[in-house]
Parts: sequence; structure tokens; C-alpha cells
Amino acid sequence: MLYCIPIIGDNYLTMKKLLLVLLCFVAVYTTTAQSNKDIANVYIKRSQESLDNLEVEESLEHFTKAMKYMDTITSSKVARLGTYIHYELRNFKEAQTLAKQYFLLNKNKKSEEYLGLLDLYVNINEELEVQKREEARLEKERLAKEKELKRIDSLKTLWNTKSEALSLKVDSIYAFNKNNLALYEANGFFGIISDRGEVVFKADSYKDALSFDGFFVLKNKKEDPTKIYAYNTNSNSGFVLPSPSDFNTLSTHYGKVMLPRGNGRLVTYPNNSYEPLIYDLNSKRSVKIANKKDLFKDLKRNDIIDKYNKDDEVKVNKEWYRFGGHLGGGIHPLYFENRYQVYAFLCSIDGRVLRTSSTYQYIGFFHNNKYQALRANQTVWINQNGTKVSAPENESGKYVGLSKVVKLEKGVYQIMQGDFIVLGDERLEKLRDFLRENSSK
Repeated sequence: MLYCIPIIGDNYLTMKKLLLVLLCFVAVYTTTAQSNKDIANVYIKRSQESLDNLEVEESLEHFTKAMKYMDTITSSKVARLGTYIHYELRNFKEAQTLAKQYFLLNKNKKSEEYLGLLDLYVNINEELEVQKREEARLEKERLAKEKELKRIDSLKTLWNTKSEALSLKVDSIYAFNKNNLALYEANGFFGIISDRGEVVFKADSYKDALSFDGFFVLKNKKEDPTKIYAYNTNSNSGFVLPSPSDFNTLSTHYGKVMLPRGNGRLVTYPNNSYEPLIYDLNSKRSVKIANKKDLFKDLKRNDIIDKYNKDDEVKVNKEWYRFGGHLGGGIHPLYFENRYQVYAFLCSIDGRVLRTSSTYQYIGFFHNNKYQALRANQTVWINQNGTKVSAPENESGKYVGLSKVVKLEKGVYQIMQGDFIVLGDERLEKLRDFLRENSSK
């Protein structure tokens, strides 16, 4: 018995404390709930006033704030207010929900207020049906538009794939000539391409090229090439020139290569040689003077040279030279013995001597009364006595075809003919036309 008394006392004290805590909690909750209800009522009053003043959006703001202080709507008047607010703002779904809440709270089905809201409820349902049908229509349109956009995206992808397949991956394409051909460059090499993008000669071996008078001359090196490919655009035929050693056993490269001329003559200046190489690109053979002795006699008779000998040497102005053949039109290269570099050019038309140190270092073949001449690697055009003249008309001609080269980005080109991208026999219309043509398919 002595041990039970303090235990009972402790339990009693504990229960008393719990009861006090509970009473405090209830008091706080009741006070808070009462405070929330009061605040909510303030906002409801403001909301009603705003609605009466036809300030519907402001009324909704007050109503929404009131709802934050209410767990549920327990007043039919509050439900009615919310119904009218959302109806005016065409929020028919929210209005329908609040109207249903009103009917649950207001049991007086014969009152004017009840009947008025019932009439409004019917309107809400009708508007909601219209709204749902409109939303369904808009959704159908959205899905159809989405489907169409996907189809267009698919067509764009298809067009881009086709367009890429018709693109040329090259570094540059030069101007087309009258025969619809042009030089092109890819990865540092030169080739030949048609105005429909067809590769006539692949760019994979020759690192430099010349184009003039309807001929393309491709070289395996910019300076002192050892291999040359020539293409005649008039006959659409090309070939590799014989090795320079076939012309002169001591020559290992072609040296300086001049522009090809319209008569088919190409002049190069091989190393270890006392004369230029003159090659006829039409007949595919080297060209040399048939009878030098007769030529020397004519030159001596006309006082162009003083003397000549059987070793192909001529004396001009008291100086002996190795005779370097004929560049056409009466100009002859002159060399010194044991020196393979041209020293001068003899103009047989008037006996003038053009020293390379002060005039031209290289002269090409004569055609249409003009020569190409190089002075410090700059091209000038001269006549038969070395006088500078205007440049000749390039016999490669002017391109009159339909093709236009379009650069898409660095290293990517397309050839357009009118509104079509072309490549060989393939062609593709512009994107807008492609989409239009396939829009109904």
C-alpha cells in the first residue's frame, strides 16, 4: 500500500498536464479557425462588392483569397457567389462545380435564389457543352496540324537528304567555258567538271592547273612539274604528256610551263636543256624545226644573225649562242654554252635581242599575233618584236549555259539550273516547290 500512493499521484499529475495541453490546443485551433473565418468573410464581402460593380476579375481575386482561409465551402451564398463569378469569366467547369456545391447546401428548392441559380446552372451546362465541342474541335485541329508538321518535317528531312546527295564536296569550282567545262579543286588537287557537276577528270593527282584558249593543263607540282595532263575541251579528250626525258635525256622536269594557245601549242622550259619543249596538243607530238640550216641561211641573209655553225650555234652582235629553236612568229630563244637558262630572245622580224635579265624570262608560243611573256612571274602580252600589247581574247569562250554554282558552305557546292539543283542526270526542285508538290500526297 505504501508503494501504490506515489504512483497514483504521478498518473494523476500526468493526466492533468495532458488535459491542459489539449485544452490549449483546442483553444488555439478554435481561435485560429475563428480568425481564418473572419478573414475569409472579409474577402467574400469584397468579392461581392466587386461583382456588384461589374469588376469581375477583381471579384475573382478576392474570392480566391477567401478560399485560402476555408477548408470547404459551407455557405450556399459563398457557392452562389463563386458560381456567378466563374460564369461571367466563362470558366464554366469551375462554375458547374460551385453550382453543384450550392445545391448541396441549399435545400430550399422553391426559393427565388435557388430557381435563379438552377436556371443559371442549365446555361452553364449548355455553355460547357459548347465549350467542350469547341475544345474537341481545336484539339482535332491541333492534332491534324501536328501531324501535318511532322509530315512536313519528314519531307524536309527527305529533301535535305536528296539535296546533300546532289552536293559537291569540293574546295572551289572555277568559271565554265563555252564547252560547259571548268576546273575544280578538291583537297589541294585539280580536276575537270561539267556544268552538271559530272567529274570529267578526278582531282587526285595534279596540284596546279592552267586554263586558256579551250585547253586545261594540269601539273603534278606548281613549280618544275614532272607530270602534265592536257585536256582539249573542244574535242573532249585528254592525255598525259610524255616524260620530259623523252624529249631530252638530261631533263628531269618540265620547268616553267606557259599557257596553252588556241593553235594547240604548249611551251615549257625543261631543265638541262638548250631549247624549250614545244608540244602540239592536237597532234600529240613535239614540234621542232625541220631544217635549221635553211632557217640559219634566211636569218643570215636578212642580217638577223652574223654567223652560224653545224653545232646549232649562231653569232649575234659578236656573241655566240646556242640556238633554242622557234616559238613561232619569228622569236627564237638563245642560250650560252654550259648554261641551260635562256639568256635572250632573238626577234627575227627586226633583229632585236630581248635579254631575260631586263625584259622577259619566258615567252610562250605565237598565236593570233601575240605571245604570252613572263616578267618576274607576271604575265604580259607582246608582239613579234617584244612590244607590250593588249591581252588576246580567251578562245575558251563565254559560258552561255543555264548552270550557276552556289556555295552552301566551305567545301560544299551545288549547281543550280533555274529552280532545280542538278547533278548529272539527277535534279531536285527547291525546298518550297518540293513541299508544295508533295503537300497533297
